[in-house]
Amino acid sequence: MKNTPIFLSAAILSASLLLANSALAAGDLTRRPVTLPDLVLGNEESDFAMTHKEYEVETGQAYRLKIISSGQKEYAFQAPDFFKVTHLRKVEAGDVEIKTAYLHELEFEKPGQAEIFFTPLVPGRYEFYLKGLESRGMTGHFVVK
Repeated sequence: MKNTPIFLSAAILSASLLLANSALAAGDLTRRPVTLPDLVLGNEESDFAMTHKEYEVETGQAYRLKIISSGQKEYAFQAPDFFKVTHLRKVEAGDVEIKTAYLHELEFEKPGQAEIFFTPLVPGRYEFYLKGLESRGMTGHFVVK
């Protein structure tokens, strides 16, 4: 009978851990990414057009971003500081799924698209740009809250 409080405490602790663990599992945000508006590069009016200059995202939430090249130019999408503080789940391009820890650049040599699946980890304001076309206004930001 002396050990009853110890066994009771252990049972309560075990039950608490099980409940907490199942609550965390129900919140797996990587399985339900938020779809961001497509980033379209170039259009019939201008080779240097971009549909979005800013994306607001939150740490810990999974996202899906489709980048679409009109094929007006070669476009090389980069966001080096952002990708250093982001968990990259995968990139899909055509019928290919790429799983990698870090993304350096997405280069479009002709019309096409790629989808990036990611989770931001560190708050801040991070630039993205089309390499070599920054002076033509092809820059934007990820604002991570």
